[in-house]
Amino acid sequence: MLDEKEFTVKFERSMDLFNKAQVYLPGGVDSPVRAFKAVGGNPLFIKRGAGSKIWDEDDNEFIDYVGSWGPLILGHAHPKVTAAIKRAASRGTSFGASTELEITLAQLISTAMPSLEKLRFVSSGTEAVMSALRVARAFTKRDKIIKCAGCYHGHSDGLLTKAGSGLATLGIPDCPGVPAAYSQQTIVMPYNDVNAIAQALHDNPGEVAAIIVEPVAANMGVVKPRDNYLEELRQLTQKEGVLLVFDEVITGFRLGLGGAQGTYNIWPDLTCLGKIIGGGMPVGAYGGREDILRMIAPEGPVYQAGTLSGNPLAMTAGIETLRALSRPKVYDTLQRKTDYLIEGLKKAFQSSSSLVSISHIASMFTIFFGINEAADYDSVQKADTARYAKFFQCMLEEGLYLPPSQFEASFVSLVHDDADLRKTIIAAEKAFSSDL
Repeated sequence: MLDEKEFTVKFERSMDLFNKAQVYLPGGVDSPVRAFKAVGGNPLFIKRGAGSKIWDEDDNEFIDYVGSWGPLILGHAHPKVTAAIKRAASRGTSFGASTELEITLAQLISTAMPSLEKLRFVSSGTEAVMSALRVARAFTKRDKIIKCAGCYHGHSDGLLTKAGSGLATLGIPDCPGVPAAYSQQTIVMPYNDVNAIAQALHDNPGEVAAIIVEPVAANMGVVKPRDNYLEELRQLTQKEGVLLVFDEVITGFRLGLGGAQGTYNIWPDLTCLGKIIGGGMPVGAYGGREDILRMIAPEGPVYQAGTLSGNPLAMTAGIETLRALSRPKVYDTLQRKTDYLIEGLKKAFQSSSSLVSISHIASMFTIFFGINEAADYDSVQKADTARYAKFFQCMLEEGLYLPPSQFEASFVSLVHDDADLRKTIIAAEKAFSSDL
């Protein structure tokens, strides 16, 4: 690994920019995980991206497995997407009024995910979740929400208890600034445990509006649902008159064209989407059953608005992205790439003296140190974060950019080619053969 002097030389420009950023930005960043606190060293400042690669301000090249945290399934600066954005920008960047683009993208989403009979565009996944739960409460006339420990649903008040993602990375159990009276409306249960949720419903009769869950958890690292977990959740919520909300901000159009709900053939009442439906631009959406969506103003009494909702640049990027993903055998190609990489990584870590495991599904994966299985929040919290940090630095030195956190997912894109995948496996072999 690079010593301090070598690191300073290799990343001189990024280090200088980070020092300047700390004068103006809290912690020098605009999102906590970017700060590299969990893996050591200073964060990279990225200058550009193309295909599967990114380049930092020191012109170091990296094969990128973060992909803006998942949405860049077509890779960076995809020619058709960027050309369409340029054309759209030449017509205007924002109108605060309706455009035909919103209808086109909504049709593409609803066709791929039939459970979204109607939907509303917003500007982020956080906003989508916040709005969906407001509608759920209004529709059911109930106040409480059940969420699962380790599932991250954005940073809105009431959902930051045991929320995974950046909070798990930084060791923050809950977030100050959230009124106790508000957070008390959120009941936190273990992921993958339907019996615990059933008990919570029993203990709060007629009070729970919705259960929100990542159908495949991706914000405590990748944690797959146990057999029949989602099916049992669907049955339980229907029995109890509780709405089932799928947070597919990560899994939507990543697991397949129909997201996790299409993969598992489970239709939630409401779905939250983000990131990928805008080709990586700021966007989100929530949708579901038509009778529930009629609650939203101006059709109903639940108010939610946004000047940038349905922004024409985001809509354009999303249309191009979803059209590309609708082509035949796209997901088969993506799966073959991921299978090749995972098989190679598993062979690589066999040389390690450490306990290492890979949790993966479709084109998402997490390499865990120190645990056999990622089953829920309690199990992943036992992972060896220090060893992951060392692995991260080893891979960074070899030109691989992984999530700067043990508790985030890595993503394979359609533009990761054989050379990228082989280089990744060779780098991992080198890292695992060292004292990890």
